[in-house]
Amino acid sequence: MAKQGQINNGLEGLTAAASGAVVNKKGLPPVHLWNPPFCGDLDMRIASDGTWFYMGTPIGRAALVRLFSTILKREDGKHFLVTPVEKVGIRVDDAPFMAVEMVKEEDENGPVLNFRTNVDDWVRCDAEHGLRFETAEDGGLMPYLHVRADLWAKVTRALYYDLVDMGEERVVDGCQKFGIVSASEFFAMADADQVRDAR
Repeated sequence: MAKQGQINNGLEGLTAAASGAVVNKKGLPPVHLWNPPFCGDLDMRIASDGTWFYMGTPIGRAALVRLFSTILKREDGKHFLVTPVEKVGIRVDDAPFMAVEMVKEEDENGPVLNFRTNVDDWVRCDAEHGLRFETAEDGGLMPYLHVRADLWAKVTRALYYDLVDMGEERVVDGCQKFGIVSASEFFAMADADQVRDAR
């Protein structure tokens, strides 16, 4: 548990600290500029389905989850909630966000994919916010979308199937790859032969 300050007062203290830190309601707070002292770990966990838990109980208020998500930071593979004066560790089972909706648009250069996360952030898939694909426990592929800094969103299984349907083959470094195009960037899923065999 946290050792000192407002965060030590539990969820109410953390909410007050986070609310005070989020001054600009239209944008995200500059957590990358904050380097407060570490105050210990909080009994908070983000499950692999994107559900936030506090002391083993789901946080049911979407606005509260949204607030906490804006002060989330990842350093050295660990996740923290950060205010200008305090930093507490939390557990994240997989990725801290879920990509739950996708909108495909077309511009003069081709398709552009926009994803909505479970905390209502919209992320344009491009060179700065790319897709990566990892092998899941069942041997399939699990896509992740870069949201910001070192924070990622796991793409839902339903959206993954949509991505596969719109995928295409390209030669990358002399190898035939299957992947997704968005904002003029190609994000390789796997070798084209693997995807053909799986279909």
